[in-house]
Amino acid sequence: MVTTNLNDQAIADKIYYIRDQKVMLDSDLAELYEIPTGQLNRAVKRNIKRFPDDFMFQLTNEEFKNLIFQIGTSSWGGTRKAPYVFTEQGVSMLSGVLYSDRAIAVNIQIMRIFTRVRQMLMDNTELRLEIEKIKNKLNNQDKNMEIVFRYLDELLEAKHNPQPRRRIGFKSDDI
Repeated sequence: MVTTNLNDQAIADKIYYIRDQKVMLDSDLAELYEIPTGQLNRAVKRNIKRFPDDFMFQLTNEEFKNLIFQIGTSSWGGTRKAPYVFTEQGVSMLSGVLYSDRAIAVNIQIMRIFTRVRQMLMDNTELRLEIEKIKNKLNNQDKNMEIVFRYLDELLEAKHNPQPRRRIGFKSDDI
């Protein structure tokens, strides 16, 4: 089995979040597999039935421009058309289309990183939910404190402006 000496963080940095999905660019994948991007795309087109829209899609011009802005043009290479991106399932399917030992080793590493990224997102989601619970408790406490202070203000006002008290007991009309 071929081992890759790729840095996990370098691969994780090539995972983007587009259309609410974690994806990788065709050019980044080709670089990791050490093949030209055109060769990767030709292999995909020869096996297009394996790549439905939820496995692979082409970026819109707006998404493409936004991505160029995010990653900078120096590493982009001057592509004329919007690239294809592959979801986790699409990257997994590439291992059945690209037959080199390098592609298999890289795919295994990418799948492990996708799994770690998913776990990190789940951990962050749990933290966010806990923080929201704490915020809600604090908001409720703030509201309760506000009510207590309002009642205290009313009591203080009542103490400074006493109402005339009615007499209790037998009342005669002449008094």
